[in-house]
Amino acid sequence: MPPKYYSQNKNPPLTEDEIKERHKDIQEELQEVLEWKKETEATLEYPEASPQKKGAAKRAMKKIARRIDTVQGQIIYWKMRVNGESHFKANLEKNEYWASCRGEE
Repeated sequence: MPPKYYSQNKNPPLTEDEIKERHKDIQEELQEVLEWKKETEATLEYPEASPQKKGAAKRAMKKIARRIDTVQGQIIYWKMRVNGESHFKANLEKNEYWASCRGEE
């Protein structure tokens, strides 16, 4: 008898508690990213900062903006999951948000 590939889910579906926990985790991650942004902006505005530090801060701001967009998309996904939406629908919304951040629409 041949093996049955894909006959069952590899991982069991997430429980409501797990979904709520992941939603809470991503909210906390957003706070960490916003703190990172605040620290980087302070470096840019500090008058005695060296040109190297200011250049590094400018480069970091691009990374921070990208990370904020990523986390916002994940927040949309987990919020929809908490509200009972399927993975498929929530993932579509997240991907549409990310596409709008990149200007693909």
